[in-house]
Amino acid sequence: MKKIALYGRKCNEQFLNYIQDIFNILTKNKIEIFAYKNYIDSIKLLNNKFVEKYELKIFKDINDFCCDIDLLISIGGDGTFLETLPYLIKSNAPVIGINTGRLGFLANISKENIIKALIDILENKYNIEFRTLLELKSPKNIFNDYCFALNDITIQKYDLSMISIEVFLNDEYLTPYWTDGLIISTPTGSTAYALSAGGPIVYPDASNFVLVPIASHNLTVRPLVIPDNFNIKIKVTSRNNKFLLTADHKAQCIENNIIIEIKKADVKIKMLQLYNQSFFKTLREKLMWGIDQRNL
Repeated sequence: MKKIALYGRKCNEQFLNYIQDIFNILTKNKIEIFAYKNYIDSIKLLNNKFVEKYELKIFKDINDFCCDIDLLISIGGDGTFLETLPYLIKSNAPVIGINTGRLGFLANISKENIIKALIDILENKYNIEFRTLLELKSPKNIFNDYCFALNDITIQKYDLSMISIEVFLNDEYLTPYWTDGLIISTPTGSTAYALSAGGPIVYPDASNFVLVPIASHNLTVRPLVIPDNFNIKIKVTSRNNKFLLTADHKAQCIENNIIIEIKKADVKIKMLQLYNQSFFKTLREKLMWGIDQRNL
């Protein structure tokens, strides 16, 4: 690897030593470091002289981002990881996440393992996984024409009243959901919001999407697993004539008369997985599967 980009929201004082380790290892191995401006500015507020020791190339947004990087490192939690999606699509570079947040399903490198992880990356001890994205289409310019999601797209009520969500799969009518909302999840997102709403865990390579109602008024309605080549159309009815539409970390209020179309995107993203990582290991560690007195 020759060029590595770093993306984060804000650096806290407890992470300064770790970010110094990252800069030192990359600099020692003659790696060009591209860093997100807001993140570097937050480091400067903590220790201005710290940044001056390193030769960094700064990007402030997607427009001046270097497209020929070899790897993007997300520093933060899963929310920060999701924000890197436009940069990954533009550059086609793989991504790995260093977790400074809480659970960290996507950003699964712990702070304590940063040095070992970077050494393994520089020694090419990793695999590349391809992850499916959702693509959102509608008659209006939602999310400024950037309509991709790695985890999920959701339809949610805007106020206290329930909403009706009519769903069509490949133009065949499925059902009206009387509910607080509906989650359309990728396999990657099955361990996120969809899981907390009662959805199944789906292996990342599976060619499926999951429809998970949120607090359905009809108790017979359950999460539904569908092939990821299905086209999904959604029409919403609500008392106040509007609803909330989200795509990963982005959210926008939408009027009822909009038909939402969701399908598998033509592009995928690359996630870098170290040799000592696996999806099942992550389940055991993050969800504490097997943590039982009988197994000790």
